[in-house]
Amino acid sequence: MDHIRNFSIIAHIDHGKSTLADRLIQLTKTIDVREFQNQVLDTMDLERERGITIKSQAITLSYHAKNGQTYALNLIDTPGHVDFSYEVSRSLASCEGVLLVVDASQGVQAQTLANLYLAMEHDLTVIPVINKIDLPSIDLDMVKEQIDHELGLDPDTALLVSAKEGRGIEELLEAIVERIPPPQGDPTAALQSLIFDARYDAYRGTVIYTRVFNGQVKTGDTIIFWSNKAEYRVEEVGMFRIKLVPKPVLTAGDVGYIVAGVKTVSDTSTGDTITLRDNPCDQPLPGFKEVKPVVFSSIYPVDADDYQDLAVALEKLKLNDASLTFQKDASAALGFGFRCGYLGLLHVEIVQERLEREFNLALIMTAPSVRYRFIMSNGQELYIDNPTAFPDPTKISTTEEPYIRAAMIMPERYLGAVIKVCVDHRGTNSNINYLSENRIELTYELPLAEVIYDFYDKIKSVSQGYASFDYDLLDYRPSDLVKLDILINGERLDALSMLIHRNRAEGRARGICKKLRTEIPRQMFKVAIQGAIGAKVIARETISAFRKDVTAKCYGGDISRKRKLLEKQKEGKKRMKAVGSVMVPQAAFLSVLKVDTD
Repeated sequence: MDHIRNFSIIAHIDHGKSTLADRLIQLTKTIDVREFQNQVLDTMDLERERGITIKSQAITLSYHAKNGQTYALNLIDTPGHVDFSYEVSRSLASCEGVLLVVDASQGVQAQTLANLYLAMEHDLTVIPVINKIDLPSIDLDMVKEQIDHELGLDPDTALLVSAKEGRGIEELLEAIVERIPPPQGDPTAALQSLIFDARYDAYRGTVIYTRVFNGQVKTGDTIIFWSNKAEYRVEEVGMFRIKLVPKPVLTAGDVGYIVAGVKTVSDTSTGDTITLRDNPCDQPLPGFKEVKPVVFSSIYPVDADDYQDLAVALEKLKLNDASLTFQKDASAALGFGFRCGYLGLLHVEIVQERLEREFNLALIMTAPSVRYRFIMSNGQELYIDNPTAFPDPTKISTTEEPYIRAAMIMPERYLGAVIKVCVDHRGTNSNINYLSENRIELTYELPLAEVIYDFYDKIKSVSQGYASFDYDLLDYRPSDLVKLDILINGERLDALSMLIHRNRAEGRARGICKKLRTEIPRQMFKVAIQGAIGAKVIARETISAFRKDVTAKCYGGDISRKRKLLEKQKEGKKRMKAVGSVMVPQAAFLSVLKVDTD
């Protein structure tokens, strides 16, 4: 174990984490030059395009140090977004040390701080790394001061590297060997192994990514998962070298994979403990929790014939993304679909893009919502994320919605504009912390429902892209929630119903009605578009009817002849309105999602 080092790289988005991993892989000659491509650990096209890591990866690097010894460096890569913070914490639990990457031009950002706190919770050795020193706009003194004041780390121990040009990588590898402690554990004890990720292989079932803390596991062993007591026989164990390389046994301190014929990824929960059936451990490794979705949205196929294809696509996607949840849903306007639960807004976008790209589907997604808590008059608690399940208002005692604590780091000159955005989104309990002369950390407590629409875009807009944003969930708090219905000619459109704060309802209803007026085609009769809370209409737009000139054939004569024809037309339109129905085009549903909440 003295020749093993388990480490991870953590950073704010776009600070060069994936590029640094590329250079480490290249320098240790882990991959053939002909097979190398940029962001080699990012296996999805989506990850390359967006420049973020969505799925955590792992790789074993073989490094010949200056002291003449050969070390196995296990790099456990982490997802790069706040939505996947639980996966990050499980990856960090598998390590003894981390490289904390800071951009030499941008300095310490919100997620840099959040990730440092996660590393400190796991008592890891932190090596600060200042990346992008090749840029002309860098300010090393400022960055070192931030590392000292904001992170509380010794700036003199920070390593200067340029991942793009490969400068300082050799010194970084030496620092990993010297500063990060080797893993501790007892190879002869009962097996205790942590699952930090899993992926689905069409031919072999689930490939489990694991870190062995105590004991050992080999082919032929019968393993058991602590959380669900499922038993499987191990078919193969090995380590990661971009490709999976089998080895006879995984022992304490090792990071590797287990193939055991597990048919579904959902059986293998991230953070769960693996042990042996014949010699089980006394207790699981700490920190495991069930990941619960926080944002919900319904997905419907544009063409109703694609419903079965969508069902198959979601099943396949869930095999590679165990945090996605879904159940059958139906709408009078959009037909059959699925109600899905996600970890956050980025997760919503990723799932939608993967379904459209990988499975070639055309989809409509309803507006994202959160899970609200209703305490009924009889004391019963209800958790509701779908407006169609809204209970009878007369039987509700209190309504509650989830709150988050948002942390934003920005230059001082943008403070006023960012505070205004937070107040507009019902922010409370603000706290301002001066990190340096002109850099501020602003924290606000906000309802999660306010953040999932346009909050992040507005923060970036008013701060010209300088503000960084990070959040964590707090608790449920009382709120005045109502169900907003959209009616077309008196008929409720269930796909556009939403749960919303009473103060926000009127503005949102007006916006939706205006948008629908431009999207719904005119009819031969007047069409009323209304926003209503219960029986009370709070917004209305009217699409005027096409008018046929029935008096055109009357060239003269008494006025009563014209009046008679107009009255006849009026009666006909009234009858048409009573029996006619308005077809709402698909574009109308998509346009409503882009309605500004103001």
